[in-house]
Amino acid sequence: MSILPLDSAAADFGGHHPNAGEARRAWVVAALGLAGLAFLAVPFFGLFISTPWSQLQLQHGDLSSLRASVIYTLVAVTLVVIFGTPVAWWLARYEFRGKWALELLVLLPLLTPPLAMGLLLSMSYGPYSWAGQPLAQLGLTLTNTTNAFVLAQIYGSAPYFIVAARSAFEGVPRELEQMSLTLGQSPWRTFWRITVPLAKLGLGAGVALAWVRALGEFGIVLIVAYYPQGIPVKLWVNLQDTGLSAVYPLLWLFFVIGLPLPLLMGALSRRNSMRH
Repeated sequence: MSILPLDSAAADFGGHHPNAGEARRAWVVAALGLAGLAFLAVPFFGLFISTPWSQLQLQHGDLSSLRASVIYTLVAVTLVVIFGTPVAWWLARYEFRGKWALELLVLLPLLTPPLAMGLLLSMSYGPYSWAGQPLAQLGLTLTNTTNAFVLAQIYGSAPYFIVAARSAFEGVPRELEQMSLTLGQSPWRTFWRITVPLAKLGLGAGVALAWVRALGEFGIVLIVAYYPQGIPVKLWVNLQDTGLSAVYPLLWLFFVIGLPLPLLMGALSRRNSMRH
């Protein structure tokens, strides 16, 4: 029988020599995995070969949408981290009756279709809604304003950060936190010097997810903040007004801006896993 690559890898790893049946199963799993990866890659490969590289030209308003998306996404993600971190830590560290209801509340924006979520926000924060009217009297209009844009991004990204941050906090050994408290450190100091450093990779992954989700949020933004136009809405406008050729430059810019942070966090996570 010929020696297969997966056989060698398995033998090197555990000293175990798989039989023919195990080798066939390994090849089947590998083939299915490669097929799945190829399926995921199809749209991005299609974008690469379809892009008219020699004719790329930004449309009027593309740079404004780029600036709006980057600035307001930074604001939204900052607010998500400030208010989402306590929620994640609370859910990770405490057990109490009715906790499932709070967990469901965190997940509801994630489980609701974006367009439906936008409609829900309009019902609550629209100019004639129960919350929108008093807020408008205070000078805070949450329809087609920058505040509405950030609000939509927060609802679209906060659940991703909270879920990731909660998982990161749950991965921190409580014994280390208890040891710090026993040595006289305050809970606040223990949080910043023990909990956060040990959970930093998970927290970073949560920030990366929130960044991408806020930057690419379309459905919620389309309903509550058509203006100012960010990248996703401007892509849709370009497609409607000019056609497919008008979306390529902005689409590539979106990937250039949106992907580095998740890729960096993925690389750091893999490096940390290899060290352990």
